[in-house]
Amino acid sequence: MTPDPNQHTAAARLPPLATDRFDVGSAEDSLERLIAAARDGGGLFRIHAPGRGSDTWIVNNPADIKRVLVTNHRNYTKGVGLDRVRILLGDGIMTSEGDTWRRQRRMIQPFFHKRAVERFASRIAGCVDRRLQLWEPLAASGAPVDITEQMSELTLDIIVAAIFGDDVEWLNARSGGNPFGIVTEESARDLRFAYKFRSLSRLVQELVARRHAEGGEHYDFLAMLMAARDKDSGEPMSERELIDEVMTLVVAGHETTASALGWTWFLLARHPEAQQRLHAELDARPERAVLSIEDSESFAYARGVLQEAMRLYPPGWILSRRTIAPDTLSGFAIPAGTDVMLSPYLIQRDAHHWERPEEFRPERFIDAADPRDSWIYIPFAAGPRHCVGENFAMYEMTVHVTRVARRWRLEYVDDGPVELEAAINLRARRHLRVRLVPRH
Repeated sequence: MTPDPNQHTAAARLPPLATDRFDVGSAEDSLERLIAAARDGGGLFRIHAPGRGSDTWIVNNPADIKRVLVTNHRNYTKGVGLDRVRILLGDGIMTSEGDTWRRQRRMIQPFFHKRAVERFASRIAGCVDRRLQLWEPLAASGAPVDITEQMSELTLDIIVAAIFGDDVEWLNARSGGNPFGIVTEESARDLRFAYKFRSLSRLVQELVARRHAEGGEHYDFLAMLMAARDKDSGEPMSERELIDEVMTLVVAGHETTASALGWTWFLLARHPEAQQRLHAELDARPERAVLSIEDSESFAYARGVLQEAMRLYPPGWILSRRTIAPDTLSGFAIPAGTDVMLSPYLIQRDAHHWERPEEFRPERFIDAADPRDSWIYIPFAAGPRHCVGENFAMYEMTVHVTRVARRWRLEYVDDGPVELEAAINLRARRHLRVRLVPRH
C-alpha cells in the first residue's frame, strides 16, 4: 500500500480551537456562543467542553457535512445528548443505532412515501379546518392569536390523528381529554416531563391489545407499525419496539413542525411583500377541500416560504455525532470517540454560500439549484438518517399555510427583538403573536 504523504501532517495538526469554552447544546446560550466562535473558526474548528473534558469538533463546511452525514456515515454514531432523548423516547428510530436502527428504518420508511402520506390528506385537512374555525371569532374581534401555542396544538392534533385514527376518541375518553396534551402544556423537557410522558406508553399498550383482540381495519400509523414485518426474518416489531416508535412519532411529528410553522407565520407577518406574493399565487387557483400531494407541491412560492423559514430558523439547530473509528475532515485527523457537531443554523446563514443570508427571501428556492445538493441546506438533516417524516411535514405545513393565507393577512403585534431559545428545538423565548386581518 502506498503511504499517504499527508497522513503525518494531518495527525500533527488540529483545527483552530475557539477561545470560548462551553458544552455546546448544554449551555443555555450555546447558539449565541457558537455563532461567535464560528466567525473566527471558519469551516472546521474545535470548542473545548469543560463538562466532558474534551474538544467538540464543529463542522461548518459542505464537504465535511457530506462526509459525516452521507459518504462515511457508518463511521458516525449519534452523539452528545442521546441519553437524555432516549429517556424520553426509548429506542425508537431517533435514538437507536446499528442493526436495530437499520431494521426499524427499513420497516418504517414506506409509511412516509408520498403516496402513503396522501392517504392522510382528509385527516390533515379536517384538523386544519377545525383550527381555523376556532380562529374565526379572534379574527372578527381583532384579538391577537398566540401563534406559538396554536401551532403546537395544531401539529399535535394532526400527528395524534395520524397515529391513532378513529381511536383518538377512545384515547380521549379513557383519559378525560387528549392524553398527549402534555407536550403542548409543558415546555420543559426534563426528567419530570420524561417520566410523565413515558407513563403514557401504558395507554398505547392497552390500545394495541384492544386492536389485537377486536381485529378490524384501520388506516393510521399505529396500524402500519403493527402490520410491519422485517423483510429478512418476517418478524413483526416487539411490543417494546412498537411503543417506542409510537412515542417517537408523537414527539418528532409535533415539535419540529410546530416550531417551523411558528417561525413561518412570524416571518410572513414581518414581510408584507412576501405575503402579497403568496396571496397572488393562491388567488390564481381555486381552493380545493383536500389537496393532493401533487397539488401541494405545485405551490412553488408557498413551499419556498416554508423552506426559507426553515433556512433561517431550523427547528433542529444542532446535529450531534461521534466518531467510531478515526477519520479525516478537511485534512485534519479526527480520533475515534470524538464528539462532532453540525449546525444547520450556521451553514444555512453562511455568507460564503448564501446571498444576503440574513434576509427572508423565499424566491431563492424557486427555479434555482436545490441547495440540498450542495450540502448547505439541511433542516431535515441528510443521508440515511435524514428525517423520515419530511414528506409528511412538508405536506401538512403546505396545507396549513395555503388554507390560512387564503383567508387572512397576518400582522405582527409585538415590538422589540425576538430572542432565540436554542434548546432541543429552536424557539422564540417569548410566544409569538399575530393579528388576523380578513382578506375579503
